[in-house]
Amino acid sequence: MLREITLGQYYPVDSVIHKMDPRTKLFATVIYILSIFCFRGPIGFVAITAGLIAVIYLSKVPFSFMVRGLKAIVFILVFAGILNLFMTPGRELISIWKFTVTYEGAKSASLMLFRMIYLIIGTSVMTLTTTPNQLTDGLETALKPFAKIKVPVHEIAMMMSIALRFIPILVEETDKIMKAQMARGADFESGGIIKKVKSMVPLLVPLFVSAFRRANDLALAMEARCYHGGEGRTKMIPLHYEHRDKVAYVVVIVYIVLIFILRKFA
Repeated sequence: MLREITLGQYYPVDSVIHKMDPRTKLFATVIYILSIFCFRGPIGFVAITAGLIAVIYLSKVPFSFMVRGLKAIVFILVFAGILNLFMTPGRELISIWKFTVTYEGAKSASLMLFRMIYLIIGTSVMTLTTTPNQLTDGLETALKPFAKIKVPVHEIAMMMSIALRFIPILVEETDKIMKAQMARGADFESGGIIKKVKSMVPLLVPLFVSAFRRANDLALAMEARCYHGGEGRTKMIPLHYEHRDKVAYVVVIVYIVLIFILRKFA
């Protein structure tokens, strides 16, 4: 299960999407997320699906690797779908004992599941094709105008970069702790969901200790290198737009206009 988490991982491959400026990918991702919550009918769904397939194809990241991240949240998806299915009032569709499935509930559950799945896959494209350093530089540059109103832009970007870097490290650390405890007789596989959750409790203490130790080591390393924030700092590789980024902006703008048109008339 832990190995299925792809958030924060970078998939190195030579593709057009990988070569794009991180600011372009951030803008496209925000527009994509907005479009997911804008569509209503099947025509908008088809348009979003076509756009997502095109981006995945251009990224050259294997689709099987990209959907691996869904396995870690299958329980959340199923639980949320069941809640929407049985808790939404409306016209009765099917009655099972004391539970009633309504037409509105089925529609709401299906829409919610599609949106969550597409949200995870779409945002995974950005993290899989952008290194944490590029993502930090892109976010900091994109939010730079807010620095004029005293928003700590550099600190926000730095925290996000550190968080993304720590996700695979903590996942690997959790895997090591689980294997060490399994070698001592711990059982994380058998039993129901409640038993499995209880068996995870002994992992928390060593995991938190390891996380705080790593955080302390990182703070000491940053202080030893005289890090005092982003004021006056320069970039080793300055960001600049290429022709492909300008084309991507045009494509994204056309895409969002198309989604709003389909939302209005479909």
